[in-house]
Amino acid sequence: MPAPPSHLAIDLGASGGRVIAGSLDNGQLRLETTHRFVNDPVFVQASMQWDTLGLWREIQTGLKLAAQQAEAAGGSIRSVGVDTWGVDYVLLGSDNQPVAPAYHYRDHRNDGMVEKAFEIVPRDEIFAATGLQFMQINSLYQLLSAQQTNPQRLQLAESFLMMADYFHWLLCGERSVEITNASTSQMLNPQTGDWAGALIERMGLPRRIFGPLSQPGTVLAPIQPSVAARTGLNDVPVILPASHDTASAVLAVPAQGFAPEKPDWCYISSGTWSLMGCELPAPLVNARCAELNFTNEGGVRGSTRLLKNIGGLWVFQQIRAALERRGQAASWSEMVAEAEQSPPFALLIDPDHEEFLAPADMVDAICGYAGRSGQPVPADNGALYRAALEGLALRYRICLEMLESLVGNSIRTIHVVGGGSMNHLLCQMTADACRREVVAGPGEATATGNVLMQMIGSGLLQSVDEARALVRDSMQPTTFEPRNPDPWDEAAEKFVQLP
Repeated sequence: MPAPPSHLAIDLGASGGRVIAGSLDNGQLRLETTHRFVNDPVFVQASMQWDTLGLWREIQTGLKLAAQQAEAAGGSIRSVGVDTWGVDYVLLGSDNQPVAPAYHYRDHRNDGMVEKAFEIVPRDEIFAATGLQFMQINSLYQLLSAQQTNPQRLQLAESFLMMADYFHWLLCGERSVEITNASTSQMLNPQTGDWAGALIERMGLPRRIFGPLSQPGTVLAPIQPSVAARTGLNDVPVILPASHDTASAVLAVPAQGFAPEKPDWCYISSGTWSLMGCELPAPLVNARCAELNFTNEGGVRGSTRLLKNIGGLWVFQQIRAALERRGQAASWSEMVAEAEQSPPFALLIDPDHEEFLAPADMVDAICGYAGRSGQPVPADNGALYRAALEGLALRYRICLEMLESLVGNSIRTIHVVGGGSMNHLLCQMTADACRREVVAGPGEATATGNVLMQMIGSGLLQSVDEARALVRDSMQPTTFEPRNPDPWDEAAEKFVQLP
């Protein structure tokens, strides 16, 4: 019996990428990874950049493998789409070549750009125009840095493409800007669903490079012949997923309902970053939202993702990287096991503290912070691991309180999706710290949401509700209930007083 048709999700995260084939098999959603690869930044003199050509090579390798596997199984490829992290972009010139490097959002060229932007346009006016939280990684501040340090590149640019848009263009030759990823730029008006043209011009940026916006589910164009020849994917359309990885992950949340007026559930898309928020039917742009520095990003079918960026598993990951350089390599499961055995609340660290944004060595940064904040320096690696996870759970607790105040409703369930959903210790810490039920899974949420949106765009699925029902029927989440929440109250009091 031939295999069912597959939709290929090219899922690019800040530390790795994968090509995953998704299909409907007897009413169940099946995912199969055909290719995984690392996504390491490249350091060029003083700058931190993305290896876009290396990623493109790996993408084509994954597509070729997927085509071969489909052929061997008697199946076919029905569509392909790309999701990526937000904020970063490529500037294309009239000759169809990038006019500047694809800078990494952690590159230090962004330092101080938020403050420079406020000198041009006041903070409250930027928020009123975009509804977005203020982070120096946002595209607006990256472009402001480019405008102030190398304006000739902007003059040469013809098109501004977010990262997923760039790879869609490489696949099919069509330039488009998908709206969920564009909404991370701080240059989109969430109420009109169009570019904030007046803000862009006041910042001295060329309005002409920002092209028309496209919705998730749009059938863009077939894969162009040169790519088809290299991969074996002939007459396969590119269908836009929600190309911001968090927007795809939120689509894969196995919740009941879509974009309720008064949500009683929230999500945490947990990976290198944690994105914690609620799915709403319309943007929430008001003084309280601005005060709490929440963001209104685009979701599928015109919904809004009201959320806050949290440092996520970045600290945990970078502890591992720093210890590997010391010859103390540990697996993720070993790190979790050591954290579990370590005494609770021995060291409190905030994953959003600026010292942990991009240190040269995370272990040194944590130990230095411990000394400066009057806390004991970690005695062993387990204490480092536990501090990273506890700090993240405490940050979730604070964010949950803010969310409830914004949406005017009590959140009963926290859905954790993405890689962090497979960290059972972090999920239990989150349940205890927040005193809420935590439903963990799916782990491959971004790829799942990517595939689901392609299925909607191709007509295989009819709605978000149908897509979420398919996730619930196909993937078994794990539920965590609060076990020992009381000690977290005292820890939370100390946490908010951290320097």
